[in-house]
Amino acid sequence: MLWMTGMPLIAEKSLAAKPFLKWAGGKGQLIHEIDKRLPKDEICSGRIDTYVEPFVGGGAIFFHIACQYPEIKQFYLFDINPDLVACYNAIKRNIEALISELKPLEAMFKRKRLTRKDFYYKIRKQFNGDRDPAKLIFLNKTCFNGLYRVNRSGHFNVPFGDYKNPKICNEENLRAVSEVLTRADIICADFEQIEQYVDANAFIYLDPPYRPISPTASFTSYSKNDFNEQDQLRLAKFCRRIRSKGAKFLLSNSDPKNEDPADHFFEVQYKDFTIETVGATRQINCKPSGRGQINELLITNY
Repeated sequence: MLWMTGMPLIAEKSLAAKPFLKWAGGKGQLIHEIDKRLPKDEICSGRIDTYVEPFVGGGAIFFHIACQYPEIKQFYLFDINPDLVACYNAIKRNIEALISELKPLEAMFKRKRLTRKDFYYKIRKQFNGDRDPAKLIFLNKTCFNGLYRVNRSGHFNVPFGDYKNPKICNEENLRAVSEVLTRADIICADFEQIEQYVDANAFIYLDPPYRPISPTASFTSYSKNDFNEQDQLRLAKFCRRIRSKGAKFLLSNSDPKNEDPADHFFEVQYKDFTIETVGATRQINCKPSGRGQINELLITNY
């Protein structure tokens, strides 16, 4: 791989790789807290050499670990969102073709200042027909709050964001992301399908769609099927199966006690594991007063 050839400029680009999409629930603000809790002795000794992430989303933790821990040799990234997985694979396999399509979209958008909204909805309509990865990046950078939301028909339906000067095509970061992704297999599948890649040499980071912390918090669907309470229960059972294989995992989720101090869902479902509370900022809410400091949970089996 290029960053191992002693070429410092390329190494710097690889280390600079960051999420290329905005993503609801992205873990950029919790990287420090999660890094503190990684099983570093086993990673740095080489005993853990595989990283598995079944809800990759924006990939903040993946990019951090891939750049900071070269001892991990293989990465398996999963998501049930086919548009997201197609975008990751397009960046991995043919980054120059994607950039060559994305740059004109950025140029046309910025030339049409008085009709940007119309241009956005034109591209949104096209995307709902062709599911083109470059158009997904364009929509993500120009839609309201950088959300990904689809209706029951699978149509992307997030409204226009009206940003003054969005950075749509960050060529340097996209190329750095492509380089890092050469080490990863990226698969569209339900989280339970990762089990075949899990053994005692694996570390799994799980960041599922959060259990809503209020009756109005479930504002978005990342696929045509919501991640509901039964899926949360299914995930808790799956974590026990991971433990039986000897693998290490870290899971993040919302703390229901932000809204209901009597909600003991996680204490009950993850009673055999270590549960810690960390502070975070709720970034997305339709009302500014609904944003602010909240608690999140980090759950480990080590």
